[in-house]
Amino acid sequence: MTRAVVAACAALAFSTALASASPPPRTATTSASAVLVRITIPGEAQVALGELVWPTNLSADVQSFQYPDDGSIVRLGRSRASISAQTGAATVSQSLSEVIVLSLFNGEITAARVTAAARSGASERTTEATTAGSSVQGLRALDQSVPSRPGVTVGLSDWGSLTVLTESAGEKEAGPPRAQASVLALRVRLTADHGGLPAGSEIVIGNAQTAAVAKVPTRPRRPGAPPPAPEPGPSRIPTPPEPAVPGEAVPGGPVRVAPEVTATLSAGGYVFPVFGPVSFGDSFGAPRPGIPGGWHHGEDIFAPLGAPVLAVADGTIHSVGFIKLGGYRLWLRDDGGNEFYYAHLSAYTPLAIEGKRVRAGDVIGFVGDTGDAEGGLPHLHFEIHPASMLGLGYDGVVAPYPILVAWRRAEDVSFAAGRLYVPTGSGDVLPPPGAVLLQAEDISPASGLVPGALERAMTTG
Repeated sequence: MTRAVVAACAALAFSTALASASPPPRTATTSASAVLVRITIPGEAQVALGELVWPTNLSADVQSFQYPDDGSIVRLGRSRASISAQTGAATVSQSLSEVIVLSLFNGEITAARVTAAARSGASERTTEATTAGSSVQGLRALDQSVPSRPGVTVGLSDWGSLTVLTESAGEKEAGPPRAQASVLALRVRLTADHGGLPAGSEIVIGNAQTAAVAKVPTRPRRPGAPPPAPEPGPSRIPTPPEPAVPGEAVPGGPVRVAPEVTATLSAGGYVFPVFGPVSFGDSFGAPRPGIPGGWHHGEDIFAPLGAPVLAVADGTIHSVGFIKLGGYRLWLRDDGGNEFYYAHLSAYTPLAIEGKRVRAGDVIGFVGDTGDAEGGLPHLHFEIHPASMLGLGYDGVVAPYPILVAWRRAEDVSFAAGRLYVPTGSGDVLPPPGAVLLQAEDISPASGLVPGALERAMTTG
């Protein structure tokens, strides 16, 4: 192939055309794919680097790459790609393609970092599709800086065009819930021979695609029941419907893909419940109108909306769902029988399933403002119910502040460090913290912040 050299124009022509977001087709299945570099030449086989398709191959790590051997067309440094997917009632799929130090056509097009990231999630209650995290840094073409906004197209003299961040994300919650997302970070198309490639050639740098389809159980239609209504258009359900029985919890909730985080555990295996920057005080026992007893049973940990919420210990997730006061909430029971209550979440991760075993530091949800916190600052309402106090029902609780401070420093502290709530007239029936009760009323069915929990615990005890 003869290499043609074309002089670059001093000026570039810019235009913007955003990709439209469309819902995935009904035939979509859960999938994930990624590619670092793909070169398409008319009449020849494609050249591809770091091409992944779930579940065949899941990761690629490249030290450097040149094409052809002299690197005159494509040259890049350390690059990586990875994909993953999980199927079931809560389905997630994610894809990442990252190229470092890119050079095309001997430096006519350069970029410091090119990242394509796509994530899709679907469950019976909600769907999500996003290309957040995709970016092109330090992009230059023909010695001029190029904006890195999605959809920007640059004319390359008289020989081609360069398109930045072609993104698409679509969601559909009806029959069955499904979502898909895709992003193509950079695409060069040749309209004339250039740099050793013929007209019609295409170079793609960074491509990530995902699709998630939830497996929702089929429910038989009752005899004589009307047929299902036509499938509606895309919609979002910010809060769940009211329960059939007033006061009951609505199970489940929105599901998002868990980010990769690493939390420092204490020697005893505990970890602070929110990842990243937070603020909190000591508000345990403070007046709270509308709450059983009229006082604050836990601690509010303020953090950015969507901050990862972590399992504080190895244990079992239960009572996942929505209640009017706590919003999206869940309970974690550790291996010592201690209970931890998380409330006001914005979403769950796929680990937040009834009876699911989790490890300390696992991401189980995200900070939000649901329930009676709606409209306020995003925060996690967190409670600690030691095993020795489960006989008191919902009010068997200790002040989390000194314990949270210790966990923040990756230190251990006895639950006895927290002030205990001892109901009036309890006498000596309360065992010391850390004691093991042979019999106790499990507080989990009532869920946190349920009016009358104390009264029921005391009268039945």
